[in-house]
Amino acid sequence: MPDLATEIFTESVQFLQHQIPVTIVTGFLGSGKTTLLNHILNNRQGWKVAVIVNEFGDIDIDSQLLVAVDENMVQLANGCICCTINQSLVDAVWAIAKRVESIDYLVIETTGIADPLPIVRSLTTTALQQVTRVDSVLTLVDAESFTSAHYSSEAALNQLIFGDIILLNKTDLVAPEIVADLEHYIRSIAPNARIIATEHGRVPLPLILDVGIDRTNVGLESPKSGHEHSHHLENDGFVAVSFESDLPLILPKFQDFLDRLSPDVCRAKGILKFQGSQLHHVLQMSGKRYEMKSISVEKSASRSPPLNANQLVFIGRNLNAEAIRTQITECLAI
Repeated sequence: MPDLATEIFTESVQFLQHQIPVTIVTGFLGSGKTTLLNHILNNRQGWKVAVIVNEFGDIDIDSQLLVAVDENMVQLANGCICCTINQSLVDAVWAIAKRVESIDYLVIETTGIADPLPIVRSLTTTALQQVTRVDSVLTLVDAESFTSAHYSSEAALNQLIFGDIILLNKTDLVAPEIVADLEHYIRSIAPNARIIATEHGRVPLPLILDVGIDRTNVGLESPKSGHEHSHHLENDGFVAVSFESDLPLILPKFQDFLDRLSPDVCRAKGILKFQGSQLHHVLQMSGKRYEMKSISVEKSASRSPPLNANQLVFIGRNLNAEAIRTQITECLAI
């Protein structure tokens, strides 16, 4: 008796005229993956692009900040799709492949702590290889906040090792000699990767989409043997701390909280409301650098605005969740 995957494949192939090209967008926390994805969606020029976004944490922030992709948006929240051959990812790709209205391209945005290797395996060693084609692994690197310490995590290191195209992003924030040093460092890890310097994730799409990279000689084994991908989050010490409240924040107190935030926090993001303001505000924090931009509700997302006034996610190593939530609570207008 055929298994479910075989039955789904048999039903799907009748709808498909070609393998769907797939770009896997990866990169360490805060490197600019969602910004790049918005650039792709804003400049797709009639392509029907499906998007799978993987969030690490209980609150889905990134997909709320994407431009409209309508029904072609799939959210995989509160987990990491790089852990073994992930069934939720496989199911999501099958659901996209089965649609009567064909998709021209699929972009998978991973979490900032995802190892791309098991994701490639999910697409190339299962029945999905009949309906998808991995076009490239696209890795973003934050030129401003880059530190080799981030890549002590094997998952983060594999983002460079297995990156076909590496976007050295935010180059406008650093001196040219720093960019040159980073390119040299990346070359020492990924000698065959195509490196492109970018600002704000802006890059001509023909350079990164449907590039047809030959993956026949790309190994599917991690350089380090014996690593259990299903446990990499525990091994690397990464945790996500989420916070929600329907009370507005007091801006000066919240800014002081951010300034005193533990250096163990690598990334923070959120959609916020402040006392006295009718607007939503988007927080983006990478390392110690952060920015908050005010947006109208209509422009905050293609989906509905958050039910709670404030939604925040902090990602880092060995974080004290109780302490962080207590400190944010002290910033609320109670």
